[in-house]
Amino acid sequence: MKPHSLSPVTWRLLALPAALVLAACAQPPVASVPPPATPAQWRNAAGSEALRTDWWQGFGDATLTRLIGEALAHNQDLRQAAARVAEARAMAAAQHAAFWPTLDAGAGATRSRSVSDVTLKPYLSTGHQELFQAAYEVDLWGRIDALARAADNGEEASRAARDAVALSVAATVAQTYIGLLELDAQLDLAKHTLASRERSLTLVRQRRDAGYASALELAQAEADRHAGAQALPQLARALERQEAQLNLLLGRASGPVERGGGLAALQPCAVPDAGLPSELLRRRPDLRAAELQVVASDAQLAAARAQWLPALRLNASLGHVGASVLHGDPFTIWSLGGSVLAPIFNGGRLQALADASAARRDQALAGYERTVLGAWAEVETQLNGQEQQQAQLRDALAQRQAVADALRIATRRFREGYASRQDELVAERNLLAAEQGVLSLQSALLQTQVGLFRALGGGWTGASP
Repeated sequence: MKPHSLSPVTWRLLALPAALVLAACAQPPVASVPPPATPAQWRNAAGSEALRTDWWQGFGDATLTRLIGEALAHNQDLRQAAARVAEARAMAAAQHAAFWPTLDAGAGATRSRSVSDVTLKPYLSTGHQELFQAAYEVDLWGRIDALARAADNGEEASRAARDAVALSVAATVAQTYIGLLELDAQLDLAKHTLASRERSLTLVRQRRDAGYASALELAQAEADRHAGAQALPQLARALERQEAQLNLLLGRASGPVERGGGLAALQPCAVPDAGLPSELLRRRPDLRAAELQVVASDAQLAAARAQWLPALRLNASLGHVGASVLHGDPFTIWSLGGSVLAPIFNGGRLQALADASAARRDQALAGYERTVLGAWAEVETQLNGQEQQQAQLRDALAQRQAVADALRIATRRFREGYASRQDELVAERNLLAAEQGVLSLQSALLQTQVGLFRALGGGWTGASP
């Protein structure tokens, strides 16, 4: 047939694939990920110590190191994150399988009783068929490659998310353990205070019997003794709750938790080098995971837009067919061909799917930016908190020393009869408050250091399998 002999309808049908290709190519391109605005530097300067991967060993507590190792091996949240990595790896492998052709094999057999159209008599017939089928989609427009890239980035994001969970578990175990040691120290202080008040009560009773103390002083001493006794069960319950929380992190059943050398034995870590704010984007695993989610959503959006383009599929089959009513059984059958399928009308489904992919991409981008801003604020908060708590602790230690000197003088004057029991009681209460304040600040400073390591990424390198 000559080209000029083609009808107008035929020409329109032949031009339709080209028009579809041009229309699909006219879709707006996927926008690149804009880099977040990075601060030039931190407002609070950090130290020059390198950020270690095993930063918790800097506290010098072998028990803490052992507990963190146990949590990293048995924590349920971390096990779930590892299972999500395995799932993402399997899904990526399944998506990469789309690059290869599919090959299916089938076999069938029949046995039937029918009536002959010629003799009008019933007869039995048998048949069988064996068939191999192959199919392959040619990735003309990169749709399959985009889906594979999305799956690969999703797998990497799941690995980074698992590392973020591991960092969070290690930091939470360290902070919970420090809180447990603080409660131990508070309980020891409460016991020491109770013993001191019992001795004071005994002394006041002796002085009252000798006529040197009044009934009011005796009543005040008894009230102080009972007040000190009330603190013990409260601290015991707090210890049980803290141990239960730590056991949950360790993946253990409820029970006592071993301790190291106590709160005073923990060595404050050297202040790590925070580096530049821009370095935090590669240092923290949660930021890396959020960034990879944006990249994966970009690839998914590209794949959704590629759905507008025609798809080319190749098909082939080879098999044998046989039947009892056929001569020359079996017969070889085969086919080889291809098809081009282009979307013409789908009720807006493809456009809706592309819009949904674009919306997911915007969600991932907004989540990434929010995570980055939160990370910078967290580092600033921890750096500032560490500096302020160090100054507070210095003042608290000086205050404790001054109050201890005042109590020693008040006790001596009371026993020598130069002062009342009230003076000693006020000094004792001031010392108890100062001791409690020192313990709280020591614990808070150590926990802030843990929070700083966590905010800086904890030495994560992104090289985990």
